[in-house]
Amino acid sequence: MSTSILPGERPDRLEEECAVFGVFAPGEDVARMTCFGLQALQHRGQESAGIAVGDGETIMASKDLGLVTQVFDEASLAALTGFVAVGHARYSTSGAAASWEAAQPHISAIDETLIALAHNGTLVNTNSLRARLIDDGIQLRSGTDSEVAAKAIGDITKKTHHLREGIRFAMEHLKGAYAMVLASPDCLYAFRDPNGIRPLCMGKLPDDRGWVVSSETCGLDIVGAEYVRDVNPGEIVRFSKDGVTSEQGVPAGRRASCIFEYVYFARPDSVMDGQSVYQARRNMGRILAREAPADADLVLGVPDSGIPSAMGFAFESGIPYADGIVKNRYVGRTFIQPTQAMRQLGIRLKLNPLPSVISGKRLDVIDDSIVRGNTSKKLIEMLRQAGATEVHMRIVSPEVLWPCFYGIDTDTRDQLIAANMTNDEMCEWMGADSLAFISLQGLRDSLPDVRTPGYCEACFSGEYPVDIPAYTARNSFMTKADFAAAYEKEAQEAENTQVSV
Repeated sequence: MSTSILPGERPDRLEEECAVFGVFAPGEDVARMTCFGLQALQHRGQESAGIAVGDGETIMASKDLGLVTQVFDEASLAALTGFVAVGHARYSTSGAAASWEAAQPHISAIDETLIALAHNGTLVNTNSLRARLIDDGIQLRSGTDSEVAAKAIGDITKKTHHLREGIRFAMEHLKGAYAMVLASPDCLYAFRDPNGIRPLCMGKLPDDRGWVVSSETCGLDIVGAEYVRDVNPGEIVRFSKDGVTSEQGVPAGRRASCIFEYVYFARPDSVMDGQSVYQARRNMGRILAREAPADADLVLGVPDSGIPSAMGFAFESGIPYADGIVKNRYVGRTFIQPTQAMRQLGIRLKLNPLPSVISGKRLDVIDDSIVRGNTSKKLIEMLRQAGATEVHMRIVSPEVLWPCFYGIDTDTRDQLIAANMTNDEMCEWMGADSLAFISLQGLRDSLPDVRTPGYCEACFSGEYPVDIPAYTARNSFMTKADFAAAYEKEAQEAENTQVSV
């Protein structure tokens, strides 16, 4: 969905957790390259940013809350000298909220040597490992699962004297989603969970000047690196002055790339697993137009991720496409501090309809997803106020019915409107004339160029590629009706107890 996050409000869309970026390039300004890479990946995390650089002897790091351009300037980048770097842009979904300690990269000490780790994803089983580290006297400051991974790698490396053994230990014991880049003073490592849930790709700089690792190919593009391949699930890739080496850290599992990357998270100019994200979104719109046509005068896309799909919908349906919703691109998310009166305006901070385009028109409005429904409801109200005579909502993802535990910001089913209402109830509550979602098979069919099919579709199907511990899922799978039933049961049991006494 396309809206801003306001203080005190839950975001009405799925939010990606992080971006990671790494460079091994002797003779290059790796700190500046990493800064550029993080700017290209800024859409994946806007809470904090950090860069760590190795110069062959030690690691220096700089991180803070804010956007990449707010955290780094000429002076801070000039102080980060070396030939290996890792960078991170964070959106918090697990562990600590916004804080300097939670910002990445996380630093871990191996005797006198430092390592820096940046992580995209969420781990689901860190409680026992956290307790073990604390028992060993290791201090954890941030409360994030990423810090647990960094400290565990450092602890095992200290005992085995081999960094790759520390990484392998982490990969064997940590469950969930992770795409990680790690810098030692003289090497860069990239590794990925056995299911490949979160994306990670590698590219080569021209004239053999070095190597780059990025969450998306758009990060490679901005520094002029040529895409080589994705880091494979369960693989450890090492970049050093001796060249590039690869080994299988843990056996690869069932392929489960996050399908929502294609729907919303990734930039449209990125390529994932061989599939153009932009073309995938066009395909989604075309398939949705065949599955759920709606007679209208205009097709509108909700900026930005809904626009390619709207173009595909318009092409397939023969209904003209129009730019009827303007996005304010200069409203940041994290640091907006509106007054209460402005907070009531909500979505207008980001989106504004064009009455001259839509007044008197029947509209097919194409968006990427509906999570909690509040944004869609407000958007429909705005479109009607601007003169739309009919509003038909068409969504290029299936109904989001289940929470994600792998790095996306949904905790419980009771937050998800589709898990608590029927399609007709959602349509009526939001005030639309009709509402339809693409089918799960239709979404899969929109990705014909994916080289190694296999997706995580848990948010749509409830089928999780990595088992969720009971203590994590205990209340997460309950809908509002489930909570109401549980409350009624507890109240009845309490009443019966009082009667018996």
